[in-house]
Amino acid sequence: MSDVTRGEPKLLFPGLAGFYTAVSDLWYPMIRIAIGAIIFIHGWPKLTVMGPAGVGGMFGRMGLPAPDALAYASIFLEVVGGICIVLGLFTRFFAAGLSILLLIAMLSVHWAKGFSVGAGGYEYALFLGIVMFAIALRGGGPYSVDRLIGKEL
Repeated sequence: MSDVTRGEPKLLFPGLAGFYTAVSDLWYPMIRIAIGAIIFIHGWPKLTVMGPAGVGGMFGRMGLPAPDALAYASIFLEVVGGICIVLGLFTRFFAAGLSILLLIAMLSVHWAKGFSVGAGGYEYALFLGIVMFAIALRGGGPYSVDRLIGKEL
């Protein structure tokens, strides 16, 4: 039986083992922080440029139900939730809420345009939604406020 079938593959450069061990806990916070920042940056103009009334009007023109309530929920989840995902604070709550929001966006706005994000399709919303769902399942992880306070939802 080869080493690959028994466990981890052998490093081509064994001298890197210490480095990989030292940084092995960083992959998850990097993903959590990056996706939280992306969500925040996506939501910030909804708050500062369009405002809730503008977002609600846009959602109404799209035919979404309760567009004003959805606008406030969207702005809250994207701005406050994005910051909380970056910090790893109430991570499961906000990641779950954002994954639901992204599912709604994917099905109601992007689905009819097909898969390609270049054509306004659902590719990007699907990707963000899956990552948010995975974060909801995992929680804050290492280097999070949730871990620091020792509690999470």
